[in-house]
Amino acid sequence: MNPPIFKAVNVPAVQAHLRALRGPLRFYAFGMAPQKAEYPYAVWRTAAGTPGNTLSRRPLHDAGLFQIDVYASPSQGVETVRAAAFALRDALEGHAHVTAWRGEDIDPQTKSLHVGFDVAWIVFR
Repeated sequence: MNPPIFKAVNVPAVQAHLRALRGPLRFYAFGMAPQKAEYPYAVWRTAAGTPGNTLSRRPLHDAGLFQIDVYASPSQGVETVRAAAFALRDALEGHAHVTAWRGEDIDPQTKSLHVGFDVAWIVFR
């Protein structure tokens, strides 16, 4: 199941945080961020999902839980990673429901600042 997540977040408020002047949006599917990606950036992945099963016909939709992780460099500061996360949240809330904030931390290897949250999304087939 793949929600139209990139289309939902490719809006000016998110672009202001996750896009260089004319570069691509730094919002990647899990595992697809380039090595040494420019900060700030975000990744998403499918955490869980279920088809909308019925007894009488094929499912009309799929429901999914998607994990969003936002990263910034320590030099950019906490406000940068939070602002990017809030811009993503605001863009996604028009399409899905934020179901959890998974906290803020510092990646032990890269020292990147991190904010994570989950969204639940129903995608009609």
